[in-house]
Amino acid sequence: MRAASGITLLVVVGAAFALVPREPSADPRLKNAFRSPQENGWTFVHLEGEPSEVGFQHGALLAPEILDGQRTIAAELTHDTKKPWQFFRDAAKDTLWPHIEDEYRKELEGIAEGVRSRGVKLDVWDIVATNAWLEFNPYYVQWYNKKHGVTSPATVVTQEHCSAFIATGSYTKDGRIVMAHNAWTGYGDGQRWAIVFDIKPAKGQRIVMDGYPGLIHSADDFAINSAGIMITETTISGFSGFNPDGIPEFVRARKAAQYSQSIDDFARIMQTGNNGGYANTWLAGDRKTGEIASLELGLKNVTLKRTKDGYFAGSNFPANEKLVSEETDFKTSDMGLSANARHARWDQLMTEHKGRIDVAAGERFMADHYDTFDKKDQPGERSLCGHIDLSPRGSEPWQPPFGVAGAVQNKVTDSTMAEQLSFRGAAGHACGLHFKAAEHLAKYPQFAWQKDFLRDLNSQPWTTFRAR
Repeated sequence: MRAASGITLLVVVGAAFALVPREPSADPRLKNAFRSPQENGWTFVHLEGEPSEVGFQHGALLAPEILDGQRTIAAELTHDTKKPWQFFRDAAKDTLWPHIEDEYRKELEGIAEGVRSRGVKLDVWDIVATNAWLEFNPYYVQWYNKKHGVTSPATVVTQEHCSAFIATGSYTKDGRIVMAHNAWTGYGDGQRWAIVFDIKPAKGQRIVMDGYPGLIHSADDFAINSAGIMITETTISGFSGFNPDGIPEFVRARKAAQYSQSIDDFARIMQTGNNGGYANTWLAGDRKTGEIASLELGLKNVTLKRTKDGYFAGSNFPANEKLVSEETDFKTSDMGLSANARHARWDQLMTEHKGRIDVAAGERFMADHYDTFDKKDQPGERSLCGHIDLSPRGSEPWQPPFGVAGAVQNKVTDSTMAEQLSFRGAAGHACGLHFKAAEHLAKYPQFAWQKDFLRDLNSQPWTTFRAR
């Protein structure tokens, strides 16, 4: 099975590389940039310089992956929203671009120029639309459809992205910060969410983050910067709301990672111009002070909590009662829901391991299969290590029974590692279970529309990455 999977991967990547010249020209903008050979499922990329240089390096070094990733996102958006890719290109140009500041315009234009230098025919509107993918569906599409009197398809719903925690003080082994996160998404795009970006911009802080090819932000939002700020998040379930005059979420998230030197900076940048897109509960820490925070960022309701002794956890559950009632349709009392069951599990784990939480514990938590509703170990939509593909319930309304989604990769770091701009990452499920695409599609043919881009998702060992 492993050999067959490897052959499939080589065929797909090889097809993309056919668009790239064998001997890339020695463009001077590439002199400080590089990509390393894939390591345990991850590709490490170093980018450095002015915004246009960082963008060009990104596009040139990852051109095949960017094309492959864009095609996957376009297929998913078209299927879920029943709108063509041109709809999202137009939204990128007409709605988002006017609210993107010059620094990030230059970087996005640079990515487009970089991919074109390698023979990939994508333009800046393709790149912007790809960056905004998570705020298009459902936030922008719901707003657009309502404005134009269109009924949104049932597949235009908030997706449940991620499980995460951040802890400090008496909860951790050394009294300093520990932070961990696993990304939940469809396996199609999730298999491609395996880039480690080391970005040294001309202005602001150096950033190390995980990411998706072609995106200027992490998107599942796990980032560390050289000022000591540590950032992650989980999506707010059942949320709806969008302000077309706001700043795109992907711009604010990148700016916060690049320019924050304190938790106050982070909260201010994320709230300024908030458009409601990709509404999240953000978890942040400052390794210099040991303080951590939770920023529940709705469009109308925003709640910032902070402490130097405690924890904050995320599993897509909204906490502020006013936000729940005004901006979501989430059922906080239904403990059988994925978000609530995982919330209960986080509280259990934090209590049971108080005073002993470290990086190793974070790795174990990411592999946890305990279902607090059924009170037993079983991988599914209610376990921190998510396996919706194994669940007869699915995770409605986002995923139907046996939906092709769940945890796709994992990260953990602490204050000591953050000082070195370093984290531990594990591609695939942290528990070691593999997902085999052909077997799943044969068993559940209702997902055959994903055949052209769905690959095996094999679990990989934990690996340490750092700025270099």
